[in-house]
Amino acid sequence: MSSQARALETFLKEELGKIIYGLDEVIHALTIALIGGGHVLLEGAPGLGKTLLSNAFAAALGGRFKRVQGTADLMPSDLTGVHVFDSSASRFVFRPGPLFADVVLVDEVNRAGPKTQSALLEAMEERQVTVDGERFDLPENFLIVATQNPREFEGTYPLPESQLDRFMVSVAVGYPERAAEARILGEYMLPDRARFDAGAVVGLEPGGVAAARTELAAVHISDALIGYVLDLVTATRQSSNVVLGMSSRAALALARCARIEAAIRGGDFVTPDDVKRVAPWVVPHRIVMTPDAVLDGLAAAAEVARLLEAVAVPRETV
Repeated sequence: MSSQARALETFLKEELGKIIYGLDEVIHALTIALIGGGHVLLEGAPGLGKTLLSNAFAAALGGRFKRVQGTADLMPSDLTGVHVFDSSASRFVFRPGPLFADVVLVDEVNRAGPKTQSALLEAMEERQVTVDGERFDLPENFLIVATQNPREFEGTYPLPESQLDRFMVSVAVGYPERAAEARILGEYMLPDRARFDAGAVVGLEPGGVAAARTELAAVHISDALIGYVLDLVTATRQSSNVVLGMSSRAALALARCARIEAAIRGGDFVTPDDVKRVAPWVVPHRIVMTPDAVLDGLAAAAEVARLLEAVAVPRETV
């Protein structure tokens, strides 16, 4: 089938590839989250291009863009906005915060305190914020791209499980391969190339994301595949290594992302391989390992890989 989803991914890889090197898999995950209407968590050590990627991603999508730097003294009102007194009108008026943008980059989200992190919950799930008892709707295509340093780094806080569950995908940004890093050194060594230039990226034509989303209805997902997703969900809940398994929100995200993966490859129906392809981005950040598993050095990603091997794949998927 003709794939608008594939065309969207090709566009993003071409545009982001002008300034980002060696992160095609990350861009693939970003595309899935974009089409799925979800939020993205980029995890990795400082200095690996997470902020640059997020800026370029926002520029490629067009629309309004805001950036928030996570710090220990960041307050909820710094995100949502506040009511201020307008002396000319003799009344309080609402001054929107940075959340009222199409793409919001929350850089180093786990350096913000728990109270501020919790302020994101309503925005991420219901696409609205409530300030002084008054509700304000966020833009229709509201999308958060958050970056996170490893938890053991100085000055970081663990994200609440409820907030992690609201990120459709969590993607690890690792060290680049030698060839990609050589390109980075050659391109960004001079001081005048140190800052991001939004003009280097062409913005997406209006309707590109909507066309990809409309296409999903034509991608069939069988009852057997839905059963396979539910088997994986049940496996996380019953595993002796997991104290908190996948939620229903997580099950929806896994099925939706698998459907998008099928659309990007141009398929007419979802296969078990589509589920396995997206599971490493959708599942690990949503489960909590038992203390014994953590002491044994068993990571959530390794447990998800084990469950994908253990759960039986349906024979018929059409």
